[in-house]
Amino acid sequence: MKKYFLFVFVLLLMGCDKENFSNNNPYLPNYSFVFNINMNLPQYSNLQFPSNAVYINAGNTGVRGVFVFNTGSGYVAFDAACPNQALSDCSTMNLNGINVVCPCDNTSYSLFTGQATGMQYPMKQYRVEQLDGVSLRVYN
Repeated sequence: MKKYFLFVFVLLLMGCDKENFSNNNPYLPNYSFVFNINMNLPQYSNLQFPSNAVYINAGNTGVRGVFVFNTGSGYVAFDAACPNQALSDCSTMNLNGINVVCPCDNTSYSLFTGQATGMQYPMKQYRVEQLDGVSLRVYN
């Protein structure tokens, strides 16, 4: 019995992925994309410093573009579409320091967590891979 329990425990550990997160939101479709960022370029140079973000709207990045944020201990990326609104003219969020604001309902979301107080859905998160000291890959 102990061998069986150990075997099941090892299988569970092997199946766990630290980057496995739910990206499902009934308001926002899932698009696949890959976007590379060179932080030596002027439009992305702010990402070299903690608590700075950039907005990227390069055609096929996310639903309404992507916010990439330097948390100080790594990088996160979130879709710029308001996560608790149907897509509309007002559903692209605006950068406001370490937060983004949905103009439809003036809800403020933290770029550290993607959360907003009292809201059902967090911001749609994407994966970020640091390729070297100045290069990132953002993808879904």
